Amino acid sequence: MNESATESAAIPCAEATLHHRVQFFETDAMGIVHHANYVRYLEMARIEWMDIHDRPYSEYVAMDRHFSTTRVEIDYKRAARFDDRLVTRVRLAWVRGASLGMSYEIQLDGENVAIAETRHAMVNGDGRPVRIPKERRDSLQGLLAGPPKARAGEKPS
Repeated sequence: MNESATESAAIPCAEATLHHRVQFFETDAMGIVHHANYVRYLEMARIEWMDIHDRPYSEYVAMDRHFSTTRVEIDYKRAARFDDRLVTRVRLAWVRGASLGMSYEIQLDGENVAIAETRHAMVNGDGRPVRIPKERRDSLQGLLAGPPKARAGEKPS
C-alpha cells in the first residue's frame, strides 16, 4: 500500500462508517473470514459513503453510469472470525477527470483488521470510460481532505 493513502486516512474528511456482524458463511475452513469477503465489505462501505456524501449509486445507474473497480489493494493485519463486529471506515482519497480512489480501514475493537484502497473508473453502460460530470467531480473534490491544520501554538509545515 502506498504511503500517501495511509497518511491521508489520518486527516479528517468526509467519512462513512459501516457496521457489519460477520456471518458464519463468510468464514473458511479455518474459521476466519475468507479473504474474498473483504472486497464485499469495501463495496458495501463505498455505497454507504456515496449515499451519505454524494448521491445514491442508483442515480448513477439511472444515468447509465457506473464506477467500475479497476484496482483493489488490501493489507490484512489480523484475522476476523464468525460473530465479530467489524467497523469499516471509508474516505474519498482522490478524484480525477474519469476516476476516483477510496481508502478504507476495517477494524475490530478499534484495532485494524485490514487497510485497503480501491480505484474506480467511470464508465457508460457499454463499459467505455467517460468523464465524471464536472458538477459531480467538483462536488467530490470538495469532500477531499485538505492539508492538516496546525495545532494551537504550532507553525504550519
